[in-house]
Amino acid sequence: MEIRPTTEQDRGLFVDTMHTAFGLFPDTPAEDGGGVWWSALEMDRGLFALADDGRPVGTTASYSFELTLPGEVLVPVGGVTAVGVLPSHRRRGVLSAMMRRQLTELRARGDFLSVLLASEATIYGRFGYGPATYTQRLTVPRRRAALALPRALGTTGATDATDTADAGSVEVLRRADCAEVLEEVYDRYRRAQPGALSRPHRWWGLRAGQPPIAPAARYVAVHRDADGIPDGYASYTVGDDRTLTVDETIAGDDAVFTALARFVLEHDLVEKVVFKHVPPGHPLRWQLADFRAGEVVNPTDWLWVRLLDVPGALTARGWSADGELVLDVDDPFLGGRGRYLLTVRGGKAECVPTDREPDLSLDVRDLGSVYLGGTAPSTLVRAGHVRAHRPGAAALADALFRGERAPHCLHWF
Repeated sequence: MEIRPTTEQDRGLFVDTMHTAFGLFPDTPAEDGGGVWWSALEMDRGLFALADDGRPVGTTASYSFELTLPGEVLVPVGGVTAVGVLPSHRRRGVLSAMMRRQLTELRARGDFLSVLLASEATIYGRFGYGPATYTQRLTVPRRRAALALPRALGTTGATDATDTADAGSVEVLRRADCAEVLEEVYDRYRRAQPGALSRPHRWWGLRAGQPPIAPAARYVAVHRDADGIPDGYASYTVGDDRTLTVDETIAGDDAVFTALARFVLEHDLVEKVVFKHVPPGHPLRWQLADFRAGEVVNPTDWLWVRLLDVPGALTARGWSADGELVLDVDDPFLGGRGRYLLTVRGGKAECVPTDREPDLSLDVRDLGSVYLGGTAPSTLVRAGHVRAHRPGAAALADALFRGERAPHCLHWF
């Protein structure tokens, strides 16, 4: 078996091979080549696995994204996608060979992180990826969708809902008429949100991905601040069953999110509102007058993270607590193991090799899970995956890795 890089000339064969691996047929792109998710593939970052007769039997690729880390730090990251092996060649080591080659090349490019969305939760842990952000659907019946008056406003003298009116405005546009606004608002949002990925301009131009990037018909509620500047949006559609489904809600702050949520929850001729991507712990359920009206559906992992350079990754992110930890990190898939002294002072970290006794021993996949602050190290200690060598080590790790904001990723790739 041979693993070789792909070129632009391989695009058609790559797409066909990948779809065959999943038993699917590719959609037909628009005349300009866009309108399908795979039009944004960067073919110079793809790999073919070839059988002995030269036929491709496996594919993988990666996108060049930016990932926002705790501390609003932006770093380049490889977003792994289009991973598939033909049914006739599975369980022969094809996937492992492609993953090893891909991770080696990403590291050679200078990336210290790789990310992906896992089609199955049991596949990618053995390659060093761990779930790092989470999301859930929130379903609200329209007849029980009233928002409560915030109780804390009683201390400010507010007496009714009109005293808390949003200073901005909401305008309804068609997706085709506001692509530039969506791109601008999303880009500002993702730069401040830990766990968020960039959406390169070419994605918007090619309409590659899922709504609201894709050309599928959508209405968009665009929120503007008091000066008329767009600072949030909700992309939505209303189905024949009178369910209003929100693809994603992008908001610069909680007040903007609340204004957009109120807009869709008060939509006429709707029986149910479904928010497809709400981060765990979001306050929307608490804002409902009827707390039980907000039903959490399909809580799931989203972005998986893989560290390729432990010191590089740990020194890149921001930190919100001070302290020292010795981490013994095993990377069985790439055949490495290292012990590192992590020292955090004033929001910055140093990470150097050490021979000191470890505070925590963990697999690189577990380090990926805690890296963005969305998974507490103590949870993995209790699960039996991370070993704490002294009392207090897990609690200190929790304090160090916890970010000021919970990580969340909306981008699909």
